[in-house]
Amino acid sequence: MPTTEVILTEKVAHLGSEADLVKVKSGYARNFLLPQGKAIEKSSGAVHRVNVLKKKRAEREAKELNDAQDFARRIGKMKLTFELETGEQGKAFGSVTASDIADKIRAELGGNTEFDRHSIQLPKALKEAGKHEVEIKLQHDITATVTVTISPKSAAVEAPKPVAEEGEKTEKTVGGYKAKTKAKHKE
Repeated sequence: MPTTEVILTEKVAHLGSEADLVKVKSGYARNFLLPQGKAIEKSSGAVHRVNVLKKKRAEREAKELNDAQDFARRIGKMKLTFELETGEQGKAFGSVTASDIADKIRAELGGNTEFDRHSIQLPKALKEAGKHEVEIKLQHDITATVTVTISPKSAAVEAPKPVAEEGEKTEKTVGGYKAKTKAKHKE
């Protein structure tokens, strides 16, 4: 297939950033990149445009770096607490996943915060009660560590149901229907 070289005017996922010279299939450039304004054709007159794009790219990357560092500081101060039902050895009956941690971080920072759960470095779900240090990779060189505490949920103990006297009518739910029965005396 024929290819062509274009200069990107904005960041394109899985392709490159502003001012990058990339080789793409001719149809992709002709039908998508050029009409959408995401790229310009490579030419000698595009040199000035490339310099402007490089400056724009440097400003964007500096802003993203500052935002990521600020976000890392805010996350680093957080202490997230989850309550799970646990057994006798402290093993939880549920688990805390990266998605749960991301939701809790969004709730702590405010609902409009963009945060990708895939940046949470959690090899497997947390199932043990106690404190866990979870690493969050915000950019290739910026990471934050958040403390996740899993505490056992206090289980409410049910009071035993009173035993019916002989001949007393009681209600039972059987198969989703209420049934009235008479208590029989056991010997």
